[in-house]
Amino acid sequence: MCNSLAPAPYRAPADATEPTDARKEYPPAPEPLPVPVMDNHTHLDFRHGLIEVSVRDAMDAAEAVGVQGAVQVGCDLESSRFTVQAVESDARLLGAVAIHPNDAPIYAGRGELEAALAEIEELASHPRIRAIGETGLDFFRTHGEGLAHQRYSFRRHIDIAKRLGLTLQIHDRDAHDDVVQVLGEEGAPARVVFHCFSGDAELARICNDNGWYMSFAGTMTFKNAGNLREALAIAEPSRILVETDSPFLTPHPHRGRPNASYMVPYTVRSMAEVTGNDLAELCSRLAENTLRAYGSWA
Repeated sequence: MCNSLAPAPYRAPADATEPTDARKEYPPAPEPLPVPVMDNHTHLDFRHGLIEVSVRDAMDAAEAVGVQGAVQVGCDLESSRFTVQAVESDARLLGAVAIHPNDAPIYAGRGELEAALAEIEELASHPRIRAIGETGLDFFRTHGEGLAHQRYSFRRHIDIAKRLGLTLQIHDRDAHDDVVQVLGEEGAPARVVFHCFSGDAELARICNDNGWYMSFAGTMTFKNAGNLREALAIAEPSRILVETDSPFLTPHPHRGRPNASYMVPYTVRSMAEVTGNDLAELCSRLAENTLRAYGSWA
């Protein structure tokens, strides 16, 4: 069953078999932004709330609050195939395709990593696929022998992005130094985005120096995320983006409930407070940066 996202939160239908759980209800819509922006990282194929959401409904809800487009991101072959279908179904979407760093060892263990990477490159040839991602390194969930497969997969994704002239969307969890090292060794693509930026001021300076984009998610609104706010405060304004990583990382004050692209305004308003920017000016800057990072949605 597909219902619209906003302004009312999702609620289970009367005959739903899942128990109603307020933590799984979508929050009410925020006040619309004065200038439209884009959510540069979302997973529309992931379900986190009580009600399944269609691509159209999700984007209608986002557009109603000033989020005029999004980048749908693949993490494995199934979600990357979905991404191609999604960008063909709704002009408000662009796409990214990749094998997630935590999935690379799984494919490798089955002897399927090379075939998976070949299909990712084929899917990436679609004109509305504008990025290779999310790829990178994750030292939180993967350890031991799996790290070698992660590194190999990351290097291969970098190569694909460079050969196809696409943006690279990086997943970096507890691996800042190693991600930067690999980018230096391989030679970074022309456009690099640190998805759900999780570093500190030091990593922000490295991104500034290299012209890499820093994409801030709802995590920067969390009380314990002082390092992210410090990073944002010194980030080069021309290199900041906003995202949801939905259905995860819902911003304050709705942390713990399902996230969606229509929640971007909460994060943008928090970003304006940290940077001291006028909200409309920040929105314009974010939209301009996103277009430079991914190209036109038209």
